[in-house]
Amino acid sequence: MTLPMSDPTAWATAMNNLGMAPLGIAGQPILPDFDPALGMMTGIPPITPMMPGLGIVPPPIPPDMPVVKEIIHCKSCTLFPPNPNLPPPATRERPPGCKTVFVGGLPENGTDKKNFCHIRFAEEYMVDKALYLSGYRIRLGSSTDKKDTGRLHVDFAQARDDLYEWECKQRMLAREERHRRRMEEERLRPPSPPPVVHYSDHECSIVAEKLKDESKFSEAVQTLLTWIERGEVNRRSANNFYSMIQSANSHIRRLVNEKVAHEKDMEEAKEKFKQALSGILIQFEQIVAVYHSASKQKAWDHFTKAQRKNISVWCKQAEEIRNIHNDELMGIRREEEMEMSDDEIEEKTETKETEESALVSQAEALKEENDSLRWQLDAYRNEVELLKQEQGKTHKEDDPNKEQQLKLLQQALQGMQQHLLKVQEEYKRKDAELEKIKDEKLQVEKMLENLKEKENCASRLCASSQDSDYPIEKTLNSSPIKSEREALLVGIISTFLHVHPFGASIEYICSYLHRLDNKICTSDVECLMSRLQHTFKQEMTGVGASLEKRWKFCGFEGLKLT
Repeated sequence: MTLPMSDPTAWATAMNNLGMAPLGIAGQPILPDFDPALGMMTGIPPITPMMPGLGIVPPPIPPDMPVVKEIIHCKSCTLFPPNPNLPPPATRERPPGCKTVFVGGLPENGTDKKNFCHIRFAEEYMVDKALYLSGYRIRLGSSTDKKDTGRLHVDFAQARDDLYEWECKQRMLAREERHRRRMEEERLRPPSPPPVVHYSDHECSIVAEKLKDESKFSEAVQTLLTWIERGEVNRRSANNFYSMIQSANSHIRRLVNEKVAHEKDMEEAKEKFKQALSGILIQFEQIVAVYHSASKQKAWDHFTKAQRKNISVWCKQAEEIRNIHNDELMGIRREEEMEMSDDEIEEKTETKETEESALVSQAEALKEENDSLRWQLDAYRNEVELLKQEQGKTHKEDDPNKEQQLKLLQQALQGMQQHLLKVQEEYKRKDAELEKIKDEKLQVEKMLENLKEKENCASRLCASSQDSDYPIEKTLNSSPIKSEREALLVGIISTFLHVHPFGASIEYICSYLHRLDNKICTSDVECLMSRLQHTFKQEMTGVGASLEKRWKFCGFEGLKLT
């Protein structure tokens, strides 16, 4: 620490710690009651004006202020500052917790000390103040004898007591740090769950009431689970546990109703969001329409160049935001349509599969019944033929018993024949239905194959039209719509342009179609829309550099014309 000589109290403290009575510049003692025997060597720190609490501590010195060392006059000696041009005196490495300094270069005629001494301070910061005196020349009285002069050398000194106190202080700081961390961990640690009470009839009734309360159900069901895992269920308490489990089961109905209510809220929120988004989109369309109207020739010429630039930038920004909102709305609608179509397809396929499997099982059962009836009929025929043969051989009068047996067998045979005919008719009917279903299935598969072939042909046609020099209109037939794929494209484009009442460019339309099928060609789409003049029409908007071609949906107007 560097202090200026203009502050006499600091040097009085330093001299007091060195065991010398400090004097002012006029030679008067600063501390009149100074006792050299009460120095720091006895372990009792002297009372100095630099101690905190006395109110006369000097203000802090800026670090960039140059230090000016002055002459220090003491009672029995004088200290002369070193040459300021010389480098500062060298010191050894400071030991940890150093409170002891080595003082060398004392005069030989010194009465209290020899040529050197060791001084131990009570505080570490006093060592830095003592080092300030290193390099000073000391002179006893006014003598110029060599034995009465010397050059002070103050340096750090190693002491076992300093190291021991430093280690004790470090251990104390480490204990305090561990205690602080432990308290912080305990403060941030989540509270432990409360212990679960033991089972009793009274606690069982309380838990049963909590299970019926939605706000306390989680706590009660955890208690019930703990009791069951502990083995509290026995023959005496089984009815109580059964009633609590039944209450937990009834909570499922409440959870299902709650889930349905949340789903309803979610659907309402989706619908509100979709309506709000549609309203926002309509307002964006109106704002864009304002910009387009301002860009027309009759209004555009009256604006300045800066105003035109701002209007163009605003229009571009509004169109980009409108397109983003429109894509989001179309995505929501497309997801809803896909969900509905998936559900319908799954229902249809499931019903078809169930009907087909039921018809197959019925046909197999009828076939087995038909075979068994045929075998029984053959057995009856054989019995009848045997009876006839026996009657022809005997040539006797007919026995009434045999006649009755013969009649019964004939009646049974006729009944079996009729039943067999019914079974055969039903089998033929079921077989025809099964064949019809198979034919329908084959037709559907053929339609899917035809659609795939048409898609491939359309893609090849698009590629060939791009490679050749002739426009694609020459390869089309006279009818405006050639395939089911083109009909689907017309429907999708009509839906897209219906929500764009001010029209859209062909690039914007194709960018939307590419999300559905990346194989769609821009030229094919433009050619298809050109052929359908009563459904789509093209208009030119803008002036000069902002000229743009826009397609609009005019199907409602074209319906009246056609």
